[in-house]
Amino acid sequence: MYRDLLRRPGVAGQAVLGFAAQLTQQVAPVGIVLVVQESTRSLAMAGGCAAAMSIGTGLARPVQGRVIDRRGARSVLVVTALAHVGALAALVACADVRAPSWALVVLALVAGANLPPISVSMRLEWGRLGEGRTAAYSLVYLVQQLAILAGPLVFGMAIALASASVALGLVAVAAGLGTLAFSALSSRSAPGAREERGRVFAHRGMWILLAVMLLLGGTIGALEVGLPALAAARGMPAATGLLVAALSLGGIAGAALYGMREWTVAPRTRLVVLMLAMGVATLPLVALPWLPAFWAMLFLAGIALNPALTTTSLLVDELAPAAQAEAFGWVSTAAGAGVAAGSGVAGVVGQQFGTMAPFLVGALFALAGAALATRRVVP
Repeated sequence: MYRDLLRRPGVAGQAVLGFAAQLTQQVAPVGIVLVVQESTRSLAMAGGCAAAMSIGTGLARPVQGRVIDRRGARSVLVVTALAHVGALAALVACADVRAPSWALVVLALVAGANLPPISVSMRLEWGRLGEGRTAAYSLVYLVQQLAILAGPLVFGMAIALASASVALGLVAVAAGLGTLAFSALSSRSAPGAREERGRVFAHRGMWILLAVMLLLGGTIGALEVGLPALAAARGMPAATGLLVAALSLGGIAGAALYGMREWTVAPRTRLVVLMLAMGVATLPLVALPWLPAFWAMLFLAGIALNPALTTTSLLVDELAPAAQAEAFGWVSTAAGAGVAAGSGVAGVVGQQFGTMAPFLVGALFALAGAALATRRVVP
């Protein structure tokens, strides 16, 4: 399936450029924290700027999607690439001259609001090709996960050679150039008929799907809190990177495997099974004492993660076929809100009941998502 898809004109180039364009997705929040903390000597302010970027991204995704549905992706990609890189560069410059804290927060918000919608654009472009949407959407998440895994490595090497400010600037420019090149390969046309656009919530199943995505994000957020807390409690904080890598590598394997076959099972049923698998794989983490076994269970949870994300994209096709880009934006926003909620709940629970409790929170989020996904989602 992937071989046929990558042979289609422009797909391989878009995959490579999409990888480069998404390097800042994981790097920008970390880079902002490092740059702002060095400038202000305040971790609270650094965290506030990172949160501002996340809020900006969540608010802007549906708006970007609506514009894409009406005018196509090319103009949106060009504008957001320039604004995203410009905001990050301005933030670095303002931090260097000790600008007021409010200016740093505003620039972080602007950078997040203009994070280029690369994955949405790839889903729209590749979903039209007729080579199997499961393979197309799996390839989208595979490219995204590779960028999320590689970005911090490139960023870390740049910091070692220069500084956090220079590293953030270099990665931002690379991502911006990748986005501009990607936009040149994107279709000029807008998807869907004009009179049918904007019907994102025409069916109640879209609300159910967004709730499932919120719960899926909650699982991810709980793990993001639980993994560093566990590693620190075991006296091995450096193991955090290996544990996070287990989830990422599992996600890459899951995306690769999921798109390699034709599925006859309905997407709604697949989503239930995948959410259940994530919950079942996460639940034993509450009691596992041995880190290698912990790593293996995280890898298994990751295998279910990206296929679950792919399946939500397939359901968007059924629920909002005339407003896909906006619907994908709402799905991204729901997932981001879920990550924030899961992180907050896991932090409180972990503080009260110990470092293993966040993994119970993550498992419960996933199992609740599986239960909710059994509701009739598609028309």
